[in-house]
Amino acid sequence: MDPIDVIEGQVAVLERSDVDTDQIIPKQFLKRVERTGFGEFLFYDWFRSGEIELEPHPILVTGRNFGSGSSREHAVWALKDYGFDCVIAPSFSDIFYSNCTKNGLLPVILDEEHCRAVAGSGEARIDLDDQTVKCAAGVFEFEIDEQIKHRLGNGIDDVAMTMERVGAIDEFEAAGGADHGPVTTSL
Repeated sequence: MDPIDVIEGQVAVLERSDVDTDQIIPKQFLKRVERTGFGEFLFYDWFRSGEIELEPHPILVTGRNFGSGSSREHAVWALKDYGFDCVIAPSFSDIFYSNCTKNGLLPVILDEEHCRAVAGSGEARIDLDDQTVKCAAGVFEFEIDEQIKHRLGNGIDDVAMTMERVGAIDEFEAAGGADHGPVTTSL
């Protein structure tokens, strides 16, 4: 996962609320486990029907409750693969928000008025360290958990977090702790 410091550039706008993960990446495209190659299927039905047009800018601004529906990392992979590095919305589904932070896509929560201001500006600069979104309409602050901020800022995904503890894992295995299987009382 690439570290995030500053994301800046043009803004794509999807003026829709309650966009679920099946609309982001339809289920028929979930047959692979690689994280790449999903961008061409992003918003597949909407693009093919001509309902929407989105340029692959670094920033996507959208409506409330973005990423609702089933838990699929593929939705985040598709957004990243298409070219988005940040999604700004008034709210996200909890699981989608978590999937974003674990896959290097910065989710930024701003109120609806500020989302409209960023969308209308056409360009923005998001500074993770300062927790600000700067655009022609002003500078808006956003909240993010310090641990998530640290992981995104340093490009640390779940695998990298595990590898940070490789010494303790090796000690545990060398001491024979890994030889004992899980204890279950349900048998």
